[in-house]
Amino acid sequence: MTTTVTTAPARTRRLSGFQPTGHLHLGNLLGALRPLIAAQGAAESIALIADLHAMTVEHEPAKVRAFALDQATIMLAAGVDPERTPIVLQSQVREHTELHYLLECVAAYGEAARMIQFREKSAAGGPVRLSLLTYPVLMAADILLYDVTQVPVGEDQSQHLELARALAVRFNTRYGETFVVPEGVRPDSAARIMDLADPLTKMGKSGGAGRLALLDPPEVLRRTVARAATDTVGQVRRDRERQPGITNLIDILAECTGRPPADPTSYAALKREVTDAVEALLAPIRARHAELSANPDFVRGVLAAGADRVRPVAAATVSRAREAIGLLD
Repeated sequence: MTTTVTTAPARTRRLSGFQPTGHLHLGNLLGALRPLIAAQGAAESIALIADLHAMTVEHEPAKVRAFALDQATIMLAAGVDPERTPIVLQSQVREHTELHYLLECVAAYGEAARMIQFREKSAAGGPVRLSLLTYPVLMAADILLYDVTQVPVGEDQSQHLELARALAVRFNTRYGETFVVPEGVRPDSAARIMDLADPLTKMGKSGGAGRLALLDPPEVLRRTVARAATDTVGQVRRDRERQPGITNLIDILAECTGRPPADPTSYAALKREVTDAVEALLAPIRARHAELSANPDFVRGVLAAGADRVRPVAAATVSRAREAIGLLD
């Protein structure tokens, strides 16, 4: 057995991943993008656009490309600094797919099959792509490829991080120290942004009447908030069980402004405050996005530069893994 020793980076290194399966929304900004931007000065961060993950289900190729480019544009518009945080398109760094296969050689079928996305979609009937079963191992490769020490995770990603950690430990135990085993970190934001029309459902990228997309014009934002689900209790207070709609609006206001509602007596006043706060947050992003969209070659250049910056680390990781598992250079 070949033993290859690797050490964790001297500085904290984080990986934040985004799937280009739809337009980014307010929950993505508050729960993922804003913490990524805030950490740029304290940690080495990588922003990964995981376009290969979009192929686990039926998709339109042109839309995958368009969503990937638009996500990079929104990241730049929101404040991701490519000089400090490389924005990387997963498919442009081929080491992702090579490491994916090497990790499949230590992963078990049962580990992949019990992932919640595979269980839910396979139980629904109809054709299921093999990639839907194996993509959690690709996600593990995404995490382990860059020697990251931290991965920001929400509740719905914890299962995937645990698989990555398990595969890293197993590989290291069988073949020698090869991978850094990362830790999960919770975003600074404690709120989970829910769909405004259905506050029991997490806000999603692919649709929903209560979704606040980052590029929605003011009139659409206003209409969506005005139609947000409330209740008949008549009190503006946080009560996740009895008043999930009002609680969601209060959480959104707090995340956007850092303060509680100014008028705690009126649902209509709360909705006006939320509308104003969301518009104040998103207006500069929309304006910057419009500027960047007029120069897509610049955004493509940012992606190319990001891939160039991370490729040496990715290549070194794959080289260690190849040697450890028994492949010739």
